[in-house]
Amino acid sequence: MASAAEQLAANLNFGVLAKATELKKRIWFTLGALVIYRLGTWIPIPGVDPHAMADLFRQSGGGLLGMFDMLAGGALQRMTIFALNIMPYISASIILQLMTTIVPSLEAIKKEGESGRKKINQYTRYLTVFIAVFQAYGIAVGLESMTGSTGAAVMMDNHVLFRFSTVVTLVGGTMFLMWLGEQITARGIGQGTSLIIMAGIVAELPGALVGTLELGRTGALPVLLIIALLVGSAAVIGFIVFIERAQRRIIVQYPKRQVGNKMFGGESSHLPLKLNTSGVIPPIFASSILLMPVTVAQFSAAGGPEWLTTFTALMGRGQPLYLAIYAGLIIFFAFFYTAVVFNPVDTADNLKKYGGFVPGIRPGKNTSDYLDYVLTRLTVVGAAYLTALSVLPEVLIAKWSVPFYFGGTSLLIVVTVTMDTVAQVQSHLLAHQYEGLIKKSRLKGRRG
Repeated sequence: MASAAEQLAANLNFGVLAKATELKKRIWFTLGALVIYRLGTWIPIPGVDPHAMADLFRQSGGGLLGMFDMLAGGALQRMTIFALNIMPYISASIILQLMTTIVPSLEAIKKEGESGRKKINQYTRYLTVFIAVFQAYGIAVGLESMTGSTGAAVMMDNHVLFRFSTVVTLVGGTMFLMWLGEQITARGIGQGTSLIIMAGIVAELPGALVGTLELGRTGALPVLLIIALLVGSAAVIGFIVFIERAQRRIIVQYPKRQVGNKMFGGESSHLPLKLNTSGVIPPIFASSILLMPVTVAQFSAAGGPEWLTTFTALMGRGQPLYLAIYAGLIIFFAFFYTAVVFNPVDTADNLKKYGGFVPGIRPGKNTSDYLDYVLTRLTVVGAAYLTALSVLPEVLIAKWSVPFYFGGTSLLIVVTVTMDTVAQVQSHLLAHQYEGLIKKSRLKGRRG
């Protein structure tokens, strides 16, 4: 434990952190943005009775609706202005990324560099508005016919403007969070969208822990199960860290070359391929795709057709249909996102351009095929890891009503986003140290 603490202190280098003015500004900006987000998760939309909504959610908060509330940081249960959270933006990003691989015109725009990226981002924003309007209208219609267990209506004021105000409020909240996430990415530390999701999970975690202990006190949950749950969560966190740091290092050799009377090159390096290249993206994408139709269906099930009620029941927590679709989407997005972030053909061409080669493999197409073969095998293992981590806890949650926050998906998001954010902090600290060394060398040069 002592060595681990010393290593952590050495990595963070708090003395350097105190001097890194820009990094401190970025950290404070990120914290301020997340505080604003959390305040918004407590502001209810106009015309909704929060007590009746909480009562209704306790009755039908299982399945994807409960997972959506987890990703929204409890905003859906309270039906606040951020009830849709950032999920419509994630759904729009998924659709645009899929379309860029199918539609030639979008693929051409993507290859235009920075200008193409800005166009794709703009299209994503437009699609986000459309998806948010669709989901918000479904929620507004569903709220009008909902009542709690005591018979109290969720909608307090039965006026004609309720649908309009609800749609405007929810869509505005989603667009604000989209903008806030972009500001965190540009002016803060970490990836804004992921940090917003993680902040919601972390903020609700203490309440989930207290609720679990209360279930143990009342005898609803066995004490041994609670202990096993806490120990298992700690073990899962350690397992996630181990897998996320796992790499397959492919040796790359550079030939020697002679310049005048001196020999240069001949070094060997390595190409690191992560075991889980797609990171936390597949579970988030899979949840987002499932939530888009199912949330509307669950809100509209009351008083709706029989087939809608049957569908929502089949998509309940731990149901075979839900588990099969969820697992299939995770596997699909693991392979899809890996293909998006790593192109074996481009990597092989770059190696060939700079004279690098993999020992025993001919440059060009053979290298590309070899990288694709290795990456496919790694992705199979990574997809199996993500699927097991996300799906297996669902059975435990369905059987014992364990809070969602102890599931594999929530722990994966928290641990992965934390690791990425710490890595960015370390890179800023390293850059600050290099700047300090350069300034010192310049001062010494002037004195000399």
